[in-house]
Amino acid sequence: MTEPRRARATEAFFGRRKGKPLRERQAAHLEHLLPSLRLDLAQPAPAELTTLFPQPVKRIRLEIGFGGGEHLVHRAAEDPATGFIGVEPFVNSMAKLLGQIEARELANVRLYDDDATQVLDWLPDASVDHIDLLYPDPWPKRKHWKRRFVSKLNLDRFARILKPGGLFCFASDIDTYVNWTLIHCRDHAAFEWTAEKAADWLTPFAGWPSTRYEAKARREGRSSAYLTFRRV
Repeated sequence: MTEPRRARATEAFFGRRKGKPLRERQAAHLEHLLPSLRLDLAQPAPAELTTLFPQPVKRIRLEIGFGGGEHLVHRAAEDPATGFIGVEPFVNSMAKLLGQIEARELANVRLYDDDATQVLDWLPDASVDHIDLLYPDPWPKRKHWKRRFVSKLNLDRFARILKPGGLFCFASDIDTYVNWTLIHCRDHAAFEWTAEKAADWLTPFAGWPSTRYEAKARREGRSSAYLTFRRV
């Protein structure tokens, strides 16, 4: 019997789910630590997302596709007053991040290991202070551009969950995706680009820790753009 095809909303924005085999400790983290940190989307989201965390937090920050987790771990460690929600469907990346969460004893991180749009649709209106989309899959072939995460539909989702004045930060080393994002946000009434001069988008975000992906891009001669949009 042929397995039914999944709806596009659950498969459009990311590729493979697994890489090389996990080490024993990584597998143990997925089995025992992830369940305690994973968002339960089967239950309604709490009216106050701060209650998702065992210790008091003042702000909520969402990172979509955290990759190796360098940025998320760095931000969570430097800012314990913010509650972080990290979404990443790639199993190996999730396993790596879980090891860092355990090693650093971070209590201000919650996770989801599937499609980010499911989290966006679960979160309450005006509940998030900051959204990070850093070096997302650029889907470089024109025929795949419709799979890029930045879209009118997803910007609508961002607009719904961001608080007034909340920020959406985007970074990429792919010029076509940078331009794509600028155009989509320009055409969306809920967002304004905060840049006033070239240095504003050529300079990394404040406190930026860099990532292995960014270092690779620089070695290969690609520069990055760092875009910040405000929810108006």
